[in-house]
Amino acid sequence: MSLPSINATDARNLLDQGAVLVDIREANERAREKIPGAFHMPLSSLDDADFALHQGRPVIFHCKSGARTGANAPRLAAKLGEDWEAYVVEGGLDAWKKAGLPVATDRSQPIELQRQVQIVAGSITFIGTMLGLFVAPVYFIIPAFIGAGLVFAGVSGFCGMARVLMLAPWNRRV
Repeated sequence: MSLPSINATDARNLLDQGAVLVDIREANERAREKIPGAFHMPLSSLDDADFALHQGRPVIFHCKSGARTGANAPRLAAKLGEDWEAYVVEGGLDAWKKAGLPVATDRSQPIELQRQVQIVAGSITFIGTMLGLFVAPVYFIIPAFIGAGLVFAGVSGFCGMARVLMLAPWNRRV
């Protein structure tokens, strides 16, 4: 069992008719940008979620790009059961914004942790490569170390760089 996709405009029309919008992103992703009125139910807490309050109303799930809701649609559908009318927003928050629908933005909040990891890893890799090319080949160890760390994070699900960045002062406000 899975959930059908719905475009952002049709999702907005369903919301106007009483549907419930559920944001499955984590708190650090949602802090900077969110759809007003969307309930927050991170995917990591799905097992603890109780949808009884919304019984009888269509439920629409969204994430940033639609990839996470699409990939987890069977799990979301299983949590609701067969008696529910439910959808995933095709293209997620990105499609919502592209359709010109309202988004609440708080620029005082940090960008999501995944993007911070990408920026730091990319910067360190670039600097290490430039040092290896123009200073001494020994500096190629830097991008190799970052690459190995990213592979480990992908395989294990543990990202040491993300853990360190979570301790940064700008990330403590979430």
